[in-house]
Amino acid sequence: MTSGVRGEGIDQYAVIGNPVVHSKSPWIHARFAEQTGERIEYGRVLGTVGEFADDVRAFVETGGRGMNVTVPFKLDAHAFANTLTPRAAAAGAVNTLAFNADGVLGDNTDGVGLVRDIEGNLGVGLKGARVLLLGAGGAARGVVLPMLDCGVAALTIVNRTASKAQILVDHFSDAAHAANVRFSGGGADSVEAGPYDVIVNATAGSLDDALPTCDDASFGPGTLAYDMMYSAQPTVFMRHAETLGARSSDGLGMLVEQAAESFFLWRGVRPDSGAVLRALRLELSKSI
Repeated sequence: MTSGVRGEGIDQYAVIGNPVVHSKSPWIHARFAEQTGERIEYGRVLGTVGEFADDVRAFVETGGRGMNVTVPFKLDAHAFANTLTPRAAAAGAVNTLAFNADGVLGDNTDGVGLVRDIEGNLGVGLKGARVLLLGAGGAARGVVLPMLDCGVAALTIVNRTASKAQILVDHFSDAAHAANVRFSGGGADSVEAGPYDVIVNATAGSLDDALPTCDDASFGPGTLAYDMMYSAQPTVFMRHAETLGARSSDGLGMLVEQAAESFFLWRGVRPDSGAVLRALRLELSKSI
């Protein structure tokens, strides 16, 4: 079911997920449209598990031009697209669909959203950095290639199930070699000695107030501890990192930056994501 009133001559976009009522994407894209003067409407589609393709086709038939895709449909979207961008193919998951005369283009803007938030909004350079990635699921998979592409010196993937981390290392080994990045992964014993420059929590642990598997010695005063999750209050991972002297951030900026990349893919216009992030942060603070 799609929310929003359809306007004549206005292009239609939406986010599809289940659940989806909580999504901030309509708010974000409405701000982008106001900024840029693009004539779009952006709603929500509550997808039915097992019927993703039918739900998307129904949206396209009513004039839909593009969709953002959230859990649990990113793998369905990957299978649905008939053309994939290189970063979507590498991630094995799609969070952005564009419908055009050539069919369905699938993209993954999560990784570039993370990189832009860390470097652009938080001012932490990734070139030459030692990065620790916690988790080996879909969220982690989507950010490995953009991390390698931005010139990190070393990338270590740690997961509670070591074999899952090793699968990602094997999958991206050629890209890491081409980028001349020291690349490894496994269980908790895979971490390198000393504090990392950046630690990214790509697990969903913060949703349940649970800390991911991590070594306290990996955190230091020069470390950025970044949680892909976000909330009005600091996550358990952020609070833990701060007790160890690290700087912390949630993933709200990543959410806005990946949305900005989707908007650019659809409209060819890059919005001022920083202004929207500040406004969204203010909105969240009101809910405390």
